[in-house]
Amino acid sequence: SSKASLAVAAADTTRTMPNQPSLQLAAIGNCAVSALLDDRGAIVWACWPRPDADPVFSSLLDARGRDAPAGVCAVDVQDLVASRQQYLTNTAIVETILTDGHGSSLVIRDFCPRFRSRGRMFRPAAFVRIVEPREGRPVVRLRCSPHFDYGTRQPEVSTGSHHIRYRGDGVGFRITTDASLSALQYGTPFALDRRFALLIGPDETVAEPVDVLVQQWEESTRDYWQDWVRTLAVPFDWQEAVIRAAITLKLCTYEDTGAVLAALTTSIPEADGTERNWDYRYCWLRDAFFVVQALNRLGATRTMEGFLRFIDGIVVHGQWGDLRPLYRAAGVEPLTERIAESLSGYRGHRPVRVGNQAAEQVQYDVYGSLVLAATQSFFDHRLIARGDLRLFTRLEGLGAEAVRAYGRPDAGPWEFRGTTRPHTFSAMMCWAACDRLARIAVRLGLAGRAVHWSEHAARMRDDLLARAWNPTRGAFTSTLDGDGALDATALLMPELGLLPATDPRFVSTLAAIERELVVDGHMLRYRHADDFGTPHNAFTVCTFWYVNALAMVGRMDEARERFERVLACRNHVGLLSEDLDVGSGELWGNFPQTYSMVGIVDSAIRLSRPWEAMI
Repeated sequence: SSKASLAVAAADTTRTMPNQPSLQLAAIGNCAVSALLDDRGAIVWACWPRPDADPVFSSLLDARGRDAPAGVCAVDVQDLVASRQQYLTNTAIVETILTDGHGSSLVIRDFCPRFRSRGRMFRPAAFVRIVEPREGRPVVRLRCSPHFDYGTRQPEVSTGSHHIRYRGDGVGFRITTDASLSALQYGTPFALDRRFALLIGPDETVAEPVDVLVQQWEESTRDYWQDWVRTLAVPFDWQEAVIRAAITLKLCTYEDTGAVLAALTTSIPEADGTERNWDYRYCWLRDAFFVVQALNRLGATRTMEGFLRFIDGIVVHGQWGDLRPLYRAAGVEPLTERIAESLSGYRGHRPVRVGNQAAEQVQYDVYGSLVLAATQSFFDHRLIARGDLRLFTRLEGLGAEAVRAYGRPDAGPWEFRGTTRPHTFSAMMCWAACDRLARIAVRLGLAGRAVHWSEHAARMRDDLLARAWNPTRGAFTSTLDGDGALDATALLMPELGLLPATDPRFVSTLAAIERELVVDGHMLRYRHADDFGTPHNAFTVCTFWYVNALAMVGRMDEARERFERVLACRNHVGLLSEDLDVGSGELWGNFPQTYSMVGIVDSAIRLSRPWEAMI
């Protein structure tokens, strides 16, 4: 019922597609593995056997895109003229319809199996592709050309009675199918006259007939997602957008450990012609808090429980003071950064990075992120394993680190590589750690601890509001005692509870940020030069922060209009990346970006009309 939702639906109509890589992508996954499909149904990105592992399909990071000789799994239609793609309603199952110039067409349905079986969640490291004729007998060619070690190694290929096996150095998988193995292995064209399936998964025997098995899996996976969506407490307005955002956030979790991934890709540049290429396939503690908070607001609290388990696993191997800003999905392996020279990059943009140097940085907001992520567990009666004295005692260790770190220089939320400063946002999150510990202590009846943490929080708040305020700029600035540079994170002050949105200093800060950082309704995170120059693309989550700030100061109609405009920037299946070219409206940056999808949820909840008033 929003204009933006209608725009996405209209984008699903038949249209001719270009060949170059783009972020017109759909995501599938099951909280164990994930893949990205281009708008013609080719798998152009899939890491295996987990989302931060080696990409066995990586043509997204090849300048030739889906036409690359390796790193793609495609169903090519001869004389293709149009493609249409959408998610099946309230699921993570993608349907792609391809039409040729003779009126023949086929449909591809892609998903990763996920459903309850034998008392536990069944989520194998597997991708399922079902291909069936829709009209006529289209001529198709199968191309499945995985590779290993970021494109440096071609697999050893061998065949069985109903499968093709691909093996690399210590890793391997197989495709089990009821299609012609010759057509799959050699790319021989054939007329499609019957349904077939490709099951891409572990190198293990599939005992059941593959067509029967994948049909059962598809039905069970569809039922799982639709049942999960029924549990969500969605707002009245923008339901379609919120549901798609929630499913996507769920897909970006790694359920085995509870990790929450910032995105599913590496090295999609922030803008055209830049080297701002980063690997986001990891769990940032800061990003994870925002995801947990958004899903909690929808009533999907299991992600919070899993993330707390992830944190427990990290602390087993160190102390609170040893926390890094981000971790691998498994939590404990080293995370260094290197360049994958073998991949030419998204549209030829290099470098392609593997790992992230930010893991070696000092970012003091991590303490507040973890306390905030855990806070709801002490207050939410729906939870079986609620926060208790034992968890509170562990969190006090984070509070002690926050007290120690408050006001000290760090790399900040934007992870500057060449400088450290006393960032306002880091100070805000240290304050938030102490403030929430005081609230939890009250909840637990620990009067002495409540006083202890309240005193620390009050001291930090007074100091922060004094030192971050720049009377010359009439705004809270990006650093304490800084040079007046502005930063979009100041818009989170009321969200965190640091001061009310009606405070004249915040209203003045919002006005200053609007003048300097807002471009055609979209927001830059900052304008000052960093290690790589001056950023010029909008940072999408910051636009949502701006929308929320407008609503909090009472500019509700304007907030709704801005929200509709950013929703209209979603791709053809309702997903967002990290960045946006304001001039062209093109998506840039890693994809799908959980920060951005969180923004959809948070703003929709804030701006929606109440259910009670509408039914």
